[in-house]
Amino acid sequence: MVSSVEEQLVSEGYKKTELGTIPEEWLIKTARDIFIKIQDGTHFSPKIGGNDYLYVTSKNIRPGKLDLSSAEYIDEKQHKSIYKRCDVRKGDILLTKDGANTGNAALNNINDEFSLLSSVAFLRVSKEIYSSQYFLQQIMSPSFQQAVQVAMSGNAITRLTLDKINKLEFLVPSTKEQTAIATALSDVDALITSLEKLIAKKRAIKTAAMQQLLTGKKRLPGFEEDWKTVSMNRDADLKARIGWQALTTTEYLDQGDFYLVTGTDFKGGRVNWSTCHYVDEWRYSQDRNIQLTNGDVLLTKDGTIGKVGYVDKLNGPATLNSGVFVIRPVQNAFNPMYLFYILSSRIFDDFLNRITAGSTITHLYQKDFVTFEFEAPNLEEQNQIAAVFSSMDDELDKLDQRLIKTQNLKQGMMQELLTGRTRLV
Repeated sequence: MVSSVEEQLVSEGYKKTELGTIPEEWLIKTARDIFIKIQDGTHFSPKIGGNDYLYVTSKNIRPGKLDLSSAEYIDEKQHKSIYKRCDVRKGDILLTKDGANTGNAALNNINDEFSLLSSVAFLRVSKEIYSSQYFLQQIMSPSFQQAVQVAMSGNAITRLTLDKINKLEFLVPSTKEQTAIATALSDVDALITSLEKLIAKKRAIKTAAMQQLLTGKKRLPGFEEDWKTVSMNRDADLKARIGWQALTTTEYLDQGDFYLVTGTDFKGGRVNWSTCHYVDEWRYSQDRNIQLTNGDVLLTKDGTIGKVGYVDKLNGPATLNSGVFVIRPVQNAFNPMYLFYILSSRIFDDFLNRITAGSTITHLYQKDFVTFEFEAPNLEEQNQIAAVFSSMDDELDKLDQRLIKTQNLKQGMMQELLTGRTRLV
């Protein structure tokens, strides 16, 4: 029960509830009260094959999106058996109910019939009273996702049963306000989707350009000189933290003056200094060969091998852990940034595939890496090719930052609109 003191702290037009302070006219209803049908898919595994009917599983449900890029199909007989129980329709909300992505939800925008696995439930509203888009947005909100986790807690098998889904609680404004909120949030979703598509397109263009320019299939204007072979054994200086210098995890410090760079600190081909640990000065000074400088090329040799980084903005004194090579040119044999793009390309992927074929190798040995060779133009053309890709990376980085800001904007809008703190009607 709300105390008189608490009542005085509530703004006019609002009320305190177990789900927080909400507008006075908003209601709290369970899924059972809102949805006219809540049903999951088949509890048997049909035989995959043919192209009769789409078969949707939890892997196809991404947050806010129905992703059919890896969709599978089943034959008509199996589909008809499943569809008798779970007749999914356009406009239903699809909700994953078990597995790692439990709580993901998407709106079904498919006109045709399809079948569901039991890991997905569908929720159907009465369109005269409720907006399915509004409830989809509420399901994707951080507070609702937390409620999903609470609903699953306490069981050995973490899943949302239909009974638990029926008991989940929703904030329910008027139909008019539901529509207004859903429209505002959907507009931001559309912007996020367009940015994601643009980024994917730009990445594809970069990949195609790398395949052309790094192999000589396409030349930059003004260059005709023959290419020469660059050998990691002859033309590169390769260093790493040697065995007796190995660091223990207790030496990974949360703060300090000397950065420790590991393969997990590579983000977008650059060092993400904000995620780096630190080491004591004596550990940094222990080996000058692995003290980083601008222009160093980094390559992981343990765990996820072949992950590449480039040091272009050294934040301060930095050294490496034992899982990373630092590569530098011998007597200007190559442009380091050009090598970075070579190691990020299909050329190096093919090399790794050859040396790891038929094995479960999780380590890139120096004796193997030094056998890597590639064809390269003179330094001037390398510089210009590297500049082309660096410009593409700058553009992609700006788009990524814009996407992050838009996603953060969406989170803030959800927090305001789906709780009634900000009203649109």
